[in-house]
Amino acid sequence: MRAMVLRREGGPLQLEDRADPTPAPGEIRVRVNACGVCRTDLHVLDNELPNIRYPIVLGHEIVGRVDLIGPGVTTHRLGERVGVPWLGHTCGVCHFCRDGMENLCDRPLFTGYTRDGGFATHTIADARYAFPLGEGDNDVAIAPLLCAGLIGWRSLVMAGKADRLGIYGFGAAGHIVTQVAHWQGRQIYAFTRKGDEAAQNLALELGATWASASGELPDEPLDAAIIYAPAGELVPLALRAVRKGGRVVCAGIHMSDLPSFPYRLLWGERQLVSVANLTRQDGLDFLKVAFQAGVRTHTTPYPLVEANEVLAKLKRGEILGAAVLVTDE
Repeated sequence: MRAMVLRREGGPLQLEDRADPTPAPGEIRVRVNACGVCRTDLHVLDNELPNIRYPIVLGHEIVGRVDLIGPGVTTHRLGERVGVPWLGHTCGVCHFCRDGMENLCDRPLFTGYTRDGGFATHTIADARYAFPLGEGDNDVAIAPLLCAGLIGWRSLVMAGKADRLGIYGFGAAGHIVTQVAHWQGRQIYAFTRKGDEAAQNLALELGATWASASGELPDEPLDAAIIYAPAGELVPLALRAVRKGGRVVCAGIHMSDLPSFPYRLLWGERQLVSVANLTRQDGLDFLKVAFQAGVRTHTTPYPLVEANEVLAKLKRGEILGAAVLVTDE
């Protein structure tokens, strides 16, 4: 197998030849066809998440085929197309796992962070956390659904029954959630970096009612807002934009420090909440909804060996929609 390997903080990723991995009991080996590039990969690259152990293979929006099955696995078959998401394993015995909150597990494993991920030709996955994908859309189109879509869905559910929904940061997750929310009959207000007309135009094409810079205010208060950009300074802007009783959902795994802001922005029973990871049920629910809503991802494919360049483009805000790495073997 070949893999783009992160050996130190900040990279660069190094192309390496490795022995083909062998799945342990309960695991499957996946021949990776496509792997989406997520902002969380940047957080791992830049050491913004705790307890990173090197070397590590990034990537957690994996689409591929099962090509080897470990002992005891009966849920998958050879050749089956599967998706491997961020949540790669949970302990099953902690308080959170027992109470149906496996996304908050005390002893989890995360794909591309605490276990090797999909910036490679092959990867190992816990069979219980790999989603059967069927034979619908092509692999590149599906890949962003495995994180941008899943976290987008969980954050949308947490936003509640918001008819007027703000989306701050119109990237991979934002462009997927906009399609689902529009299908649900909501009005979407997209907030982007100042001057990012490409993202604003994409938002409008996908059904947004309004699109402008993050510092602007819509004509009427929002019922809720979701923040996908990892920028803490957006929190007071979003609170300012929502009505009394409204909710602001912070959807990223990492965000820069929140600035101080006057209590009046939070007062009026506004709520500020965060989303952490996902559950397997989130995946099952979202993949069904994505099909019903006719979600179409806006993707740009790149060869696996260009992973460093793609991450640099993502950091500079030059990716419209989602970037996806594809293998060539």
